[in-house]
Amino acid sequence: ACICEKNKRVSHCNQVNGVCLCNSLGSAVPVNCSTLTSKCLLMKAEMTGSKSGRREKPKDAFEDTDGLYDPECENTGVFKAKQCNGTTCWCVNSAGVRRTDKHDADLKCSHLVRTTWIIIEMKHAERNAPLNAESLKKFFMDTITSRYMLDGRYISSVVYEKPYITIDLKQNSSDKSSGDVDIADVAYYFEKDVKGDSIFHNNRLNVSIDNEVLHLEKTVVYYVDEIAPEFSMKSLTPGLIAVIVIVILAIVAGIVVLVFTRRRKGKYVKAEVKEMNEMHRGLNS
Repeated sequence: ACICEKNKRVSHCNQVNGVCLCNSLGSAVPVNCSTLTSKCLLMKAEMTGSKSGRREKPKDAFEDTDGLYDPECENTGVFKAKQCNGTTCWCVNSAGVRRTDKHDADLKCSHLVRTTWIIIEMKHAERNAPLNAESLKKFFMDTITSRYMLDGRYISSVVYEKPYITIDLKQNSSDKSSGDVDIADVAYYFEKDVKGDSIFHNNRLNVSIDNEVLHLEKTVVYYVDEIAPEFSMKSLTPGLIAVIVIVILAIVAGIVVLVFTRRRKGKYVKAEVKEMNEMHRGLNS
């Protein structure tokens, strides 16, 4: 027996040739505890357990608005391109995030579209003085490369604009070697850590900058795929739909007023002509 330090959601752990191997909860797929477990297997394990001032985002960046679901995983641990919940199905990217509208079971998802850019945006609690930008950048660079085993070349930037911290992870399929961890898995581990629900076995992440504990109030993750997502009007947020409806109503109201005004003007002209004719008839008589 052994302890899987990098994944607490496992069972039946055994030491094999110096490596701790376990079965992932909910799927029994074997995982290597010397590296990160895939996000798909982690989500499936979590579902099994649960049954008890910022810069402008890229135009194709989107959030995970569906949250946790029970995914279908390939034997390798990656997400299947098509995910379903009963008779409702949708296509996902390599981070397991829905990238199409929901359809019936006839939906075709030709292949798993890769997420090549992940933007992690955090907001820290109110404070008088800003943090030291260089110390902050060093902390997150060191943490991501050591704790999550991501090669530093995939961390394209760490930007601090009080109170927002933005981390960019970029990894094309052509750049990724077989031994590299995936940025989708890193982002999932990281998000769980900063939200206080660490996947690691008894090893919580303490975010400390220059020996001061940093309290994070909000963390949002955005995904940019190598092919733009395929959402229709049905996927618009209620707020945006409300704005569109108001604009349409305003246009309709303007047309109604214009038509009504022209009708009244037309009646006035006709009345004026009628009065002139009557005057002519009076003079002629």
